[in-house]
Amino acid sequence: MNFASPTPKDTKGKRVGLFVTCLVDLFRPTVGFAAVKLLEDAGFELEVPRDQTCCGQPAYNSGDKDDAKALAKQVIKAFEGYDYIVAPSGSCTGMIRKHYPSLLADEPEWADRAVAVAGKTYELVSFLVDIAGIEKVSSHFTGTVTYHDSCSGLRELGIKDQPRKLLASVPGVDLKEMKDSDVCCGFGGTFSVKYPDISNAIVSKKTKTITDAGAGTLLAGDMGCLMNMAGKLKRDGSAIQVRHIAEVLADMADGPAIGEKSGR
Repeated sequence: MNFASPTPKDTKGKRVGLFVTCLVDLFRPTVGFAAVKLLEDAGFELEVPRDQTCCGQPAYNSGDKDDAKALAKQVIKAFEGYDYIVAPSGSCTGMIRKHYPSLLADEPEWADRAVAVAGKTYELVSFLVDIAGIEKVSSHFTGTVTYHDSCSGLRELGIKDQPRKLLASVPGVDLKEMKDSDVCCGFGGTFSVKYPDISNAIVSKKTKTITDAGAGTLLAGDMGCLMNMAGKLKRDGSAIQVRHIAEVLADMADGPAIGEKSGR
């Protein structure tokens, strides 16, 4: 797959470290492969550091700052040598970009390093549009889709128009906007574990707006949100497929959707 014009911004020789994320690694590796394909096609020298680990967000959100700091330091050590750090997740990106500097602000050895890493960390689709200058992808997908704006991506990182811009360049995609696309899905990381009844009430409202949009496929940029919504849709007997946007943009949306068995 090649990107259509315009030519991406100065990508020659720029090294990108791919932050895979825990959920992609454990539950949806195809999203990682899609991210690799998109970044390499954009002309970047891509590497996936083997010593990367969790971004520390679950610990941070639970008040466990000691473990969050330890994980943040490991991420910094693994990625600080790259020109850019890219993750197919708004929540993990938000953790690194928005919270690492304050988390490590009181440690002189780490404070500046945290700020430097935060400043070059981007969510995948935002990176392709805002940094690489990509306006079109040469992918194909036939069907109606609706898009969920995740809380971290939208509110922490300002990701709203970028995914829609790239989806509009894919022949065969018919985007049907759902009502309140920017309303939380109820996942919230550990929130859904601590407050399952509230989380279920929120996702029930969300899946209704998804269904009412009349699309055959639900897309988003965060695996946590996608798994939460896919689980509820499946429990409700819905036939709506759920996919990460990277899979559609990379022309890798022909396998089982999220929540479906592979048949192997």
